[in-house]
Amino acid sequence: MKLQANEKKQTKKSLRFIHLTDMHLHPGPVPERGIRNLLEEIHSLDESPDFVINSGDNIMDSLKRGKEETARQWDAWHEYYRSKLNFNQYSCIGNHDIWGWGLKNSEIESDPLFGKNWAVKELGLQNRYYSMNKNGWHFIFLDSSFRDSKSQSYIAKLDNEQFVWLENDLKSAGKQAQICVVSHIPIVSTSVFFDGTNEKSGDWKVPASWMHIDARKIKDLFADYPNIRLAISGHVHLADKTNYLGVDYLCNGAACGAWWFGKYQEFPPMFAIIDLFEDGSYNSQLVHYDWRRRGMHENPEIELNNNQLSRIDGDLLY
Repeated sequence: MKLQANEKKQTKKSLRFIHLTDMHLHPGPVPERGIRNLLEEIHSLDESPDFVINSGDNIMDSLKRGKEETARQWDAWHEYYRSKLNFNQYSCIGNHDIWGWGLKNSEIESDPLFGKNWAVKELGLQNRYYSMNKNGWHFIFLDSSFRDSKSQSYIAKLDNEQFVWLENDLKSAGKQAQICVVSHIPIVSTSVFFDGTNEKSGDWKVPASWMHIDARKIKDLFADYPNIRLAISGHVHLADKTNYLGVDYLCNGAACGAWWFGKYQEFPPMFAIIDLFEDGSYNSQLVHYDWRRRGMHENPEIELNNNQLSRIDGDLLY
């Protein structure tokens, strides 16, 4: 079902990629089946993608998980997904890929895997933010999660070092190349208003952990570059397209839907197919895949045994 598209008449296609986000993998038959069905869908497309963009929350959670449990989740990610994906992948880090920020244990901060280091290692990244060029398009991968001293967890914000890098990267890219920005947490999104009862106080209140609190600063920078065509994200497990000042911000749902328990609000597990064109236009299609399809010898009752890693301290993960 084509939910999002740029209606401008396109010129020659530059490339096609798959956008995956929020897999939230952990050991267990339900996510294993879901990811197997996801990969079968991608690998059987009539037109294969040039690569896959993965915008974070690869594992269920490591913010509040110990080292052994986090290691088991990354092992599941490699076994169920990465070892079986037939395409090159480019990734950014999700908040739940960050180890230990929510544990409030100062002793683990000296561990070389603490924080984002573990995710950088598992995802094979050279740095937590970076850019690349492909067929006339410039891709910028941002690190959305900023450690917040007040909450002892995260908010969505670019640190000063990264913002200066972004300014310089855009200057280097110039205004000729078409630009696509990738982040885990949305820079701008409509769906964040509906991720919770954000109006219950009588005013709309969107937490800084759900959408970039520095969105004003980022959009002011983007305004100098009319060749920034789209910015894709995940995080809230909902889908929307928001155009602001000429940039299309696409929040593309979640590969796991409601953390492998079906739909999250109106949105089942999904991924996006995005075609980019020489003139800066694009087509984006959200694909709702059959995540529950069983293999020939699978136990039909395995949903009842789904590991409850998607709940921490009684609260559903965000």
